[in-house]
Amino acid sequence: MLDFFFIATKGGLVLWSKAYGPSQSSPINSLIHDVLIEERSSTQVYYKDNYAIKWTFVNDLDLVFIAVYPKSLGLSYVDSLLQATSSQFNELYGSRILRKNQIPQLKGWGIHFEALLQTIEDQDALSKKVKQPRKFEQTTGYANTLAYARAKPEDVRESHIPSFVDEEEFRRNVELLKKKTASPRMGGRKASKAKSPIGSPVIGSEASSPKRNKEGRKWDGKISVKDAKSLDYSNSDGNEFVKPDHLVDQGGMGQHSKDGTYNVADLEASDDESYSDDESEEEYTKISARSLLAKKSSAESGLMSFFKNMTGQKEMSTESLEPIMSKMKEHLINKNVAADIAQHLCDSVAKGLVGQTLGNFKSVQSHVKQSMETSLKRILTPKTSVDLLRDIAQAQAEKRPYTIVFIGVNGVGKSTNLSKTAFWLLQNNLKVLIAACDTFRSGAVEQLRVHVRNLKALEANAIVDLYEKGYGKDSAAIAKEAISSAKLTGHDVVLIDTAGRMQDNDPLMRALAKLVTVNNPDKIIFVGEALVGNEAVDQLTKFNAALKDFSGRANPRHIDGMILTKFDTIDDKVGAALSMTYTTGQPILFVGTGQTYTDLKNMKVSHVVQSLLRE
Repeated sequence: MLDFFFIATKGGLVLWSKAYGPSQSSPINSLIHDVLIEERSSTQVYYKDNYAIKWTFVNDLDLVFIAVYPKSLGLSYVDSLLQATSSQFNELYGSRILRKNQIPQLKGWGIHFEALLQTIEDQDALSKKVKQPRKFEQTTGYANTLAYARAKPEDVRESHIPSFVDEEEFRRNVELLKKKTASPRMGGRKASKAKSPIGSPVIGSEASSPKRNKEGRKWDGKISVKDAKSLDYSNSDGNEFVKPDHLVDQGGMGQHSKDGTYNVADLEASDDESYSDDESEEEYTKISARSLLAKKSSAESGLMSFFKNMTGQKEMSTESLEPIMSKMKEHLINKNVAADIAQHLCDSVAKGLVGQTLGNFKSVQSHVKQSMETSLKRILTPKTSVDLLRDIAQAQAEKRPYTIVFIGVNGVGKSTNLSKTAFWLLQNNLKVLIAACDTFRSGAVEQLRVHVRNLKALEANAIVDLYEKGYGKDSAAIAKEAISSAKLTGHDVVLIDTAGRMQDNDPLMRALAKLVTVNNPDKIIFVGEALVGNEAVDQLTKFNAALKDFSGRANPRHIDGMILTKFDTIDDKVGAALSMTYTTGQPILFVGTGQTYTDLKNMKVSHVVQSLLRE
């Protein structure tokens, strides 16, 4: 049985609703927030709590019709109800809405809807009535059996398969085959040993060259005092080896605001591109018409084809949008967007365009591009706060350290970008404690030790320390001890480094979920490469699933934000940013663009959108 039915605008304003039972939650709000705003409307059904939700658009009226029913029932007539309801509503009120540009009063609509619902439910019940099985006399099998029984014996002839092979020749071939496949033990002829080619060496013979063993370095029992001192790191803190000049790029430093806050620099545009927010629409680099135009049929003349491209069609249909969206999908995939996400995004945009009427001299291609740009901005715009400094100030008011966990797969640059984040925090006069919780990878603790030494050398009064317990220990316990130590020593922020792990490594994913569950950090930041495409979706999905499945909590944690590394190596193929944001719904906090501590940048949404739509 149907639970709710809504008629709403695409902006979320409910015009009419009907409830058939009490509700513990608000499924329509979840649909608008999780599906419509996030451009996930290409999905067929959305599940929330115990409800299943289906919907359909009337794009020329900017309305959406929503049906809510119990997830366990699986009503088969919902699609027919949505289609019939939207058609009848458009027939009754569509012309008035378009003519007056306002929503009319819907006093009599409830009666129409109840009658329509009753009709569709009756038709569905009638189609599900159990049919009585046919008698055997009414089946085709009975007719065939009866016809065979009544046939005359001479009518039933045996079928003979003609023989195309001579029996004597076939017998000779069998004998030859037996002789060839006969085993030596069964009396067959022994195979002669193959002779080695002349001049070719035989493995194991004296002619083959002997295997050379690796020779170690020979010191001849002597080593100079200078060399011995340079190789001895046991009692040296290494400060004399630090050269601050190559650790920071003065040109890439951020700026201090009026209140003294240090903000990282924005991602700069290349010389031939412009990323200014004040750009007009004409200055945007547009997708070339050649890459978006659908293939024309040979019957169209040149003049009519040109006029059709200039003015478009009066009403956009699925058929007219299909070739254009196919080209758009291919374009997004070439920009490194995951294939599934490109398909979902194009389907969602096309679904929102079907039925819309074009103005004069406005091409379908420009309308698709404008709608795609709006959708991309909506997806990439952060839905939660990305002001970490404000969150840290709130934690300081509560007299506790603010904790951030860095997670990700192997080799993406977690430790490097953790140290860049530490440099940014130190510039804001915060006390930082780095917890070395990567107890698996050899050299991980030493790497963080070098970063701490470098950060101390860059700032004379910087307070940055390393909490370490060596290798082979429980990372969750080390993180807990580090947080407790930060409370005692007065550190403002604890940055927790974790071991890199592949998303399919079940034991390591369980260990990560344990670390998060035990310590409940303020932020869980996923560090990923900007080079990946489809792999980004798999990584984020499985990391989030592991945090949920292995947490053992009713309300498990999930990824709160992302840092994209190696962003300086991808040119305009920024599709990984869209894939990660679309998959998690979480913002990209920073992007890594180099090896120095200042190579941590802010990424503007307009940058990514323009790069994605640039040919």
